[in-house]
Amino acid sequence: MASVAVYPGSFDPVTNGHVDIIERSSKVFNKVIVAVLHNRNKEPLFTVDERVQMLKESIEYIPNIEIDSFNGLLVDYVRHKQAKTIVRGLRAVTDFEYEMQAASINRKLDPELETFFMMTNNQYSYLSSSIVKEVAKYEADVGDLVPPPVPKYLYKKYGSSPSDR
Repeated sequence: MASVAVYPGSFDPVTNGHVDIIERSSKVFNKVIVAVLHNRNKEPLFTVDERVQMLKESIEYIPNIEIDSFNGLLVDYVRHKQAKTIVRGLRAVTDFEYEMQAASINRKLDPELETFFMMTNNQYSYLSSSIVKEVAKYEADVGDLVPPPVPKYLYKKYGSSPSDR
């Protein structure tokens, strides 16, 4: 039986840390569905469609990846996709507490569901979408923080780029 995993997140925007988890999980599972969450509780910088497009452009070289989006409970989406595993990246101990709670409730809602935790590569342990947005907002170079297609999206949103300085 083919192994299918779902890597959910807001990806607002996708970072090199996300890409690292996607690349590594693509070597563990036959198929990884990168699922962009439409979270009504957050005010994202990018629309779901923009985030999906950034992901597609950023990881088009990985053949066993599918990009999708979803609303609602993650366990319902995972069931719908006939997956049995959720992939989550961990940067620090603070991530672990939140992720453990999420994995526990997901397991309670679907006892057959597993969560696969991957430690981020040390070079990305400080990196988050929030930090990337903050750096880009002040026109600093984000080229080494995000995949090559992403800076143009960021600078377009903020109406500037590092070269405007």
